[in-house]
Amino acid sequence: MTDATQNRNGETRSQWRDVWDQFTKHKGALIGGILFFGIVFAVLIGPWLWPFEANEINIRLRNQTPSWAHPFGTDQLGRDTFARMIAGGQTSITVGLAAMMLSLMLGSLIGVLSGYYRRLDGLLMRFTDLFLSLPLLPLLLVMMLLFREPLSEAYGPERGMFVLIVVSIGITSWMPTARIVRGDVLALKEREFILAAQSIGTSDVRIILRHILPNVLSPILVSATLGIANAIITESALSFLGLGFPPDFPTWGRLLNDAVDYMQLYPERVLWPGLAISLTVLSINYLGDGLRDALDPRIRGR
Repeated sequence: MTDATQNRNGETRSQWRDVWDQFTKHKGALIGGILFFGIVFAVLIGPWLWPFEANEINIRLRNQTPSWAHPFGTDQLGRDTFARMIAGGQTSITVGLAAMMLSLMLGSLIGVLSGYYRRLDGLLMRFTDLFLSLPLLPLLLVMMLLFREPLSEAYGPERGMFVLIVVSIGITSWMPTARIVRGDVLALKEREFILAAQSIGTSDVRIILRHILPNVLSPILVSATLGIANAIITESALSFLGLGFPPDFPTWGRLLNDAVDYMQLYPERVLWPGLAISLTVLSINYLGDGLRDALDPRIRGR
């Protein structure tokens, strides 16, 4: 992979400049990126600017409809829904990022080893097929029931559940990344620069770190964006089923779970967390589409 290319006028251009130019042509990706980073900025800065605490109970203000003081209303305990949405967004996005990183590391490691070492290919791919054949949601539910109490006792209810959810999502979502990385590595290891590095005695570790990984960065980045969306949806589903974080620890999925009993009387309570999850996942998917197009040299050269 070269760091610079020449345009039609013979001027040398940075490859990343070409990537950025192609990305900015994708209007959906631009809107998705602005929306996603806007949501991230809001949930990070919100607690410093908003006067209400997420778990501040005020029974006198319970079940209020949206107003200037409480734009999203209040819940059955008088807690400000907007403050809980901000706190829930922090948890959901943090879980998505952490689970994505774990999934990406596992998938990239298995994909590189499987594609580069022929003797490991069959074993690792059958291992990947085994995980792909497992029913995801029942497996996650079993993991929640088995390890919830031990981890809560060891690390506390909130931190223990965070570790359990991140690890559970991470180890059950690495398979697509592994398959994509393996396919790229199989093609790369037959290229001239890899064969040249092998011919002069370069170690396998150095070849993988110096030549293989930089050239499979594109599919890894695209998998990263899609992995965040998948992790957020999975965490929300677990929290909605009551198997996620404790009731006093807000997440978007937990807010949906709490709002179900009041859906007929206060339908907006279901709307806010559902809309937040949908917009976040949609923006990440558009961002991933834009990155895929920008990092693909065949599309970038059109």
